[in-house]
Amino acid sequence: MNDAPTQGQSVEIDRVRKSYGPTQILRDFSLAVPGGSFCTLLGASGSGKTTLLKLIAGFEVLDGGAIRLGGRDISHVPVNRRNIGMVFQNYALFPHMSVQDNVAFGLSMRRVPKAEAAARVAEALEMVGLAPLAGRYPRQLSGGQQQRVALARALVIRPDLLLMDEPLGALDKNLRSSLQSEIKRLQARLGVTILFVTHDQEEALHMSDLIVVLDAGRIEQVGSPQALYRRPANRFVASFLGDCNFVELEGRTLAVRPEDVMLGKNIHDGMHRRSATVEEATFLGSHLRVTLRSGNDRIVALAPFGEYEGAFSSGSHLEMGFEVSKATAV
Repeated sequence: MNDAPTQGQSVEIDRVRKSYGPTQILRDFSLAVPGGSFCTLLGASGSGKTTLLKLIAGFEVLDGGAIRLGGRDISHVPVNRRNIGMVFQNYALFPHMSVQDNVAFGLSMRRVPKAEAAARVAEALEMVGLAPLAGRYPRQLSGGQQQRVALARALVIRPDLLLMDEPLGALDKNLRSSLQSEIKRLQARLGVTILFVTHDQEEALHMSDLIVVLDAGRIEQVGSPQALYRRPANRFVASFLGDCNFVELEGRTLAVRPEDVMLGKNIHDGMHRRSATVEEATFLGSHLRVTLRSGNDRIVALAPFGEYEGAFSSGSHLEMGFEVSKATAV
């Protein structure tokens, strides 16, 4: 954990199968994650995200297939020999141990010499901004501080892979946003590979190099945040990643993002145009979220507040439009 990035290991999941009794969670599941990337598994509860993490960590046993880390088959390697760091939503800190001892725990289990372990613990605590709190106990820390301890404990072992299962889910919005940025900054500095589980779409878009959208144990789409947001593979992905309108046009269903819907004077030549009726306008600070009805389609648009202040009363009629080239057929 020095300032020079250390390349994380690649992860290859090859036709993995897992069932609990008659319930099949994963079937012939395959995924390749490049070393050093921040990959988010995004899906609703029951989509298989946490089960996949448990299989990679070694907490659950595969029914079939293989998992490789840096090209090495770890499918049947014991948990303590996989060199994988883990951070969970509930922190999982030892309440009777100080911050320093919590962070050192993994090193003592690996029998790292005391002097080296002390230096690595100090470095890890400095990295997450907790060096002054090394002697405190978990009960004396805030939720955000406890999660930083958990992160330091995972990083201090210099893992080939870091698994994070809803690590920020228990935190308030502002603290969550701050820690998102910190984790991303640390990941870029250290070059560690991260597999991050969340059901929060904004979190996935903000943090990831690669997003894997899951539904019922299947991959719906894999790609960069920009690719998935702008060119979703299907209606499920389009609706799961942010607000999306579905507009019927010439026998096709088009996915149109609210920010691409233009209203009134902002419509220009070349756009698909139609008349609409305002159902509701909600103030969001810099923007208004305007809900419209056009024929059988319900459409949401984002309108800059300064340009349209007071312009949208319920039941009023206006013209809306969008560029077909910015829409995606789903």
